Amino acid sequence: MRDGATLPASGDADIAALAALLADPARCAVLLALDDGRALPASVLAAEAGISRSTASSHLAKLTAADLLTVETHGRNRYYRLAGPEIGDLIEQLGRLAPRRPVRSLREGTHAARLRSARTCYDHVAGRLGVALMAALLEHGALVGGDGRYDPSRDGQDELSSPGRDVRYELTEAGREFLCGAGVRLPTSRRPLVRYCVDWTEQRHHLAGGLGRAVLDRLLAAGWVKRTSRGRALTVTSEGAGALHEVFGVRWQA
Repeated sequence: MRDGATLPASGDADIAALAALLADPARCAVLLALDDGRALPASVLAAEAGISRSTASSHLAKLTAADLLTVETHGRNRYYRLAGPEIGDLIEQLGRLAPRRPVRSLREGTHAARLRSARTCYDHVAGRLGVALMAALLEHGALVGGDGRYDPSRDGQDELSSPGRDVRYELTEAGREFLCGAGVRLPTSRRPLVRYCVDWTEQRHHLAGGLGRAVLDRLLAAGWVKRTSRGRALTVTSEGAGALHEVFGVRWQA
């Protein structure tokens, strides 16, 4: 290198390094377990991945070093969560591209059906319930700018190079009134209010962004949906099925 020359601050994206990190099934199981936005201790993540706690600690250290996870310490316990919504977006995008694993038992079949029905995608609702809520908001005129359908011809054509923005959904004033009347507390943070994901099981759009989080918070607080003790699946309660129809016009059948 010539005297006085400086090296660039960074080179091209090292996709292979990330791919190698995600090539381990146990690490992928950890990321999927955290894709509901919650923070979980290493012991629970080890059980989810079917590995020992010492092995889980090694995997968690690698995922944290790669900025895919963050860790919080509460007393003697360390809790891990996804580093941000962009990691949830990554998991959802990979889910769309990845081949489906064969179902080998009734238990696996039931779990897969529940995920298709209703689940969390980081901090918002996905699955049939997620796309149904998105469709209801569009039908009510609460959102404008798209039709909720995934158009493969537009995939990758986002001028901002950011998934969930190539279709420009906007919340209308009527939508603000509608959602406030439904008990949804509209966020005031700098986070984008309206985003979307292409739902990997439904191949349609479901609501993300700050508004997606606010809708999920409302459903949980009202007891209309409940989380499972482990995993991303959501269960619509009997009260929730009635409320979804009355408030959003969504006819829900489990």
